[in-house]
Amino acid sequence: MLATLVDAPFHRPGWVWEEKYDGIRLIAVKDGREVRLWTRNDRDRTADFPEVAAALASLPAPTLVLDGEVVVFDAAGVSRFQLLQRHAEGASPPIYIAFDCLHTRGRDLMPEPLDRRRAALEAEVCEGPRVRIARRMADDGFVAFAEARRRGLEGVIGKDPQAPYVPGVRSPAWCKVKVRAEDEFVIGGFSAPRGGRHHLGALLVGAWDGDALRYAGKVGTGFTDAILADLHRRLAPLARPESPFADAPRARDVTWVTPRLVAQLAFTERTSDGKLRHPVFLGLRDDKPARSVTWSGSVMGTATTPTEREAASERRLRRRNRGVWGEVERSAPAARDDRRKGGEAPLRARPRSAPAPARAPGGATRPTARRPSRSTRSRRRAPGP
Repeated sequence: MLATLVDAPFHRPGWVWEEKYDGIRLIAVKDGREVRLWTRNDRDRTADFPEVAAALASLPAPTLVLDGEVVVFDAAGVSRFQLLQRHAEGASPPIYIAFDCLHTRGRDLMPEPLDRRRAALEAEVCEGPRVRIARRMADDGFVAFAEARRRGLEGVIGKDPQAPYVPGVRSPAWCKVKVRAEDEFVIGGFSAPRGGRHHLGALLVGAWDGDALRYAGKVGTGFTDAILADLHRRLAPLARPESPFADAPRARDVTWVTPRLVAQLAFTERTSDGKLRHPVFLGLRDDKPARSVTWSGSVMGTATTPTEREAASERRLRRRNRGVWGEVERSAPAARDDRRKGGEAPLRARPRSAPAPARAPGGATRPTARRPSRSTRSRRRAPGP
């Protein structure tokens, strides 16, 4: 289940607000003393975070599936993706922030409302140096956003406490509002190094707009020598003769690459045509497939006051998710009906001691193909002449 990005803070009565963390989204699957940490594109990252896996393995529940993020905090207690990328170099140790409980002790909790899943999360997760529960913020969305801005957090996430967990959906029942200007972009090329720099000069990045990769700009800061060497090692095998961008910039001494790698960038703002101003490289996102990085362009449009921006954001959110609103507002019995129709794949690491949710680990964040029920297939009409 993914959060929908909105471009202005808002308040909705009854919703709860959580801190938005700047880390790597991971599904934790516990079976006895064995724990696996899966990214949303089904990469096993357990070996990268052994301290986190060990802490989760010590939790008392014999079977458990959690949704959360692994993060590294700075001295002020703010999560920073850049620090997470460099934790192997001696930065602060990673911590798993759990914000949802999908399965525990033989019970599939995904059809249950968020407030019940949160209660199960708090009952099953014992906080410690390597595992914490996502911090709740003020009930008022505007107050929560103001606190996040004061503390320099990445943002806030508002959640409908009555909504079930809908796998694979970018749901309006979860809405994220960013404070820091950071986003993911696909790497489509790199320029030649100049001066004393080695390996490469700058990355040319963009995002998918339908089937077209649109160019967003060039980033040439935020690199260390080790990062430049690693980027060149990863990008060199992806070289191709033509630009992957639909609107390729005029550039000399550029090596175009197949758009497979995703970079996390910070920037001051985006121009009216979606180009980045003063971008800084923060790290690679190997937990996200390149095709999931979509074009957002400029963010504020023509709305000028906070009230206008909130109303415009709400209208865009509803247009973008027309048909999904009804989906996430359905009752838990309706969600169970869907589950009886066989719409989800089995767990790759199914616990032996109790039935786990009928789904793939990455399916908690990625859509799975649904096969229509027999009754649905039988009612289909034959193609017309």
